[in-house]
Amino acid sequence: MSSFRMVRLFTTVLVLGLIFGCKSEGKRQVVKIGYMLCNSEQETTQRFLPLTRYLSDKVGVDFVMVPVDTHDFEKRFKAGEFAFTHSNSILYVILHENEALQLLAAEKRGKFGSRTAGAIIARKGSGIEKLADIRGKRMAFGPMLAPTGYLAEYDLMLSAGINPENDLAHYTIPTGSYKHEKLIYGVLYGMYDVAAAPVMDLETMAREGKITSDDFVVLAQSKPIPYCTFGVAKGTDPALVKKVKDALLALKASDTAMVDGEQLKVMKAAWIDGYEELLESDYDPIREMAKRVNMPPYQKY
Repeated sequence: MSSFRMVRLFTTVLVLGLIFGCKSEGKRQVVKIGYMLCNSEQETTQRFLPLTRYLSDKVGVDFVMVPVDTHDFEKRFKAGEFAFTHSNSILYVILHENEALQLLAAEKRGKFGSRTAGAIIARKGSGIEKLADIRGKRMAFGPMLAPTGYLAEYDLMLSAGINPENDLAHYTIPTGSYKHEKLIYGVLYGMYDVAAAPVMDLETMAREGKITSDDFVVLAQSKPIPYCTFGVAKGTDPALVKKVKDALLALKASDTAMVDGEQLKVMKAAWIDGYEELLESDYDPIREMAKRVNMPPYQKY
């Protein structure tokens, strides 16, 4: 090959490299969504990866799913690891108060729609028939940052003049994953006398045939409060925020997303019935509960 042809070839390769190697301005924006772990990282990913892909398709942004443990959530959000959040409602309240997290939309699931409730249950036939009967009994709560597995039930007890710290034989929180199921089964099989059970989990387990409604006595039940919530960091591009909110509110049962070569129905994968817009004031009952129970973000030492 002549030196002239070599120079021309080199020049051609260089020009093509410049043309195709400087296309960064054509790449889609990458935005991270922090998802609070539900029962496990694997389950959370399976449930919400299709939703994340759906949002990418609708918004034109490459959303990245970041599964986050509940107790690390605030720290990692504050560090700027993700701009959008999917969490339970008490964690939303904490981040709104401490980090100015903004409300996007609330998840709908079950008979209460975008809300759910907490219940105190006992096994039918155990002799525990009313809330006053739990004094001196063994009780199981869900995780401390579970709005309808701890907060709502603790508040119900205080409102009835029962102090969980003094009036129970003892209380515990099951370890590991699937804590809500563990405490419900624990009551059913006699490990605990009573338990703080989310109505959502009772409803789901009954529908799946794991329990029946006749297995338990509901001693008390809270008023419905907001369920899982999407939020967004203050200062995020308003145009992007609007697109994400519109995509969430427009989600239909027939909408699908591609995951690992398979087209999946987004709502079915996530076990949800869609999203709806709530007002900030809809979360005030949670705030009042947290103040009475001395829980974050209002705890007083």
